Amino acid sequence: MKDQQFLESEWDYCLVLDACRYDVFSEIYDEYLDGSLEKRRSLGSSTPEWAYRTLTENHDIAYFSGNPFINSLGIPLNELKWGASCDYEWTATEHLESVIDVWKHGWDDDLGTVPPEALAASLRDHQDAVARTDRTVLHYMQPHAPYLSRGKGRKLKQIQKGIRSQEDAKEVADDDGGGALSSLSDSIRPKVENKLEGSELAQKAGLWLELDPTDVMKNGTRGAALALYEENLRIALEEIAELVSELDGTVVVTADHGEAFGEEGVWEHHIETYIPPLMEVPWLELD
Repeated sequence: MKDQQFLESEWDYCLVLDACRYDVFSEIYDEYLDGSLEKRRSLGSSTPEWAYRTLTENHDIAYFSGNPFINSLGIPLNELKWGASCDYEWTATEHLESVIDVWKHGWDDDLGTVPPEALAASLRDHQDAVARTDRTVLHYMQPHAPYLSRGKGRKLKQIQKGIRSQEDAKEVADDDGGGALSSLSDSIRPKVENKLEGSELAQKAGLWLELDPTDVMKNGTRGAALALYEENLRIALEEIAELVSELDGTVVVTADHGEAFGEEGVWEHHIETYIPPLMEVPWLELD
């Protein structure tokens, strides 16, 4: 299995499915898309790590981002107050020609995430950015939780709101001529993370927010989560299948990283956690 070679490969449009593991994708993709599929190894086990290790130079790319971590705010990942928890001094604005914040204007409060159709709508509304750049990326949030059929996304909503609040605070600080960003979460979150670090129960806690207790009782945490995860992926693939007919050029579908459902005691995805469910991603070159 070779590395993902995200930038080294030839493509005009790359559609990134967030947290899409290879095995689930390989079982269902051909119901929606035609192409040549490979299993490749990502450079990171989470979005911040993948971005930090993949987008290392100056890239002539229009990046339509449904993921709040890849944004036009110019705040380094290691300074984000919600969700990143990393030491990566990386900002999208330093490495990408254009970043379109679909995570802001395409956000659905009821779902607690960016639905896949918002990426296509944003692409149609920002053809000027596509025309100015050599290549285009659409970064979908699915199959990453929250699960669209439930419409109760909570965890990602907290990240989105936290980053927006930090943007507002930064603007206030800039207007005041400087000053430190502060919030209640700054003092509380490290204590909580320290208390729960390394606990499988803690890793499951974030996932449980997205599940139906009845499904968990019937199918177990893994079974309930995998069923909703596959449904999320199908919803995204159906939208992508409609979009690709509009795209002129070579199209690739891949992922930034995978998702774990209890393998080796890991749930969801975390930085620098190099297990197959997180590192093995699809690379589909469409016909």
